[in-house]
Amino acid sequence: MALDEKVKQRARRIKLLLMDCDGVLTDGRLYFDTAGEALKVFNVHDGQGIVDWHRTGSRSGIISGRNSPIVELRAKQLGITFVEQGQSDKAEALIRILSAAAVDAADAAYIGDDTPDLCVFEKVGFAVAVNDAVDPVKERAHFITQKKGGKGAVREVIDLIFRCKAEA
Repeated sequence: MALDEKVKQRARRIKLLLMDCDGVLTDGRLYFDTAGEALKVFNVHDGQGIVDWHRTGSRSGIISGRNSPIVELRAKQLGITFVEQGQSDKAEALIRILSAAAVDAADAAYIGDDTPDLCVFEKVGFAVAVNDAVDPVKERAHFITQKKGGKGAVREVIDLIFRCKAEA
């Protein structure tokens, strides 16, 4: 797939990869039992991509509107540095993460799928929508993945960033 030069330029700058969880790292379905949220399903390809991302010295984070101990566990397994859960205003979480990481917003990517992600899209250098994101998110994205959330979309973005940096 041929990439637009502006997308390549944005991807080359990325030092910090941020993402939503439900609908991005997962397929967006929520499983509940009588005690509450029981489980989430994560894609192993996304996990390997995140591990590869970290091997380059780059960092990552999750900004989620929900709270889940499952997300904390998965983030720890993958070495994800920044985890902001229960965020009704994801832009505020973004500002805290950028400050802690000492990274400019232009050097950050964010992968999202739904309208609460739009406030982050407006601030980062590379806004990515997963293939099954809602239309307003796709309309404001710099790039739309071919893969759906929870089905390898995060890995696709990481591989794209690596490819663009290698071409530079």
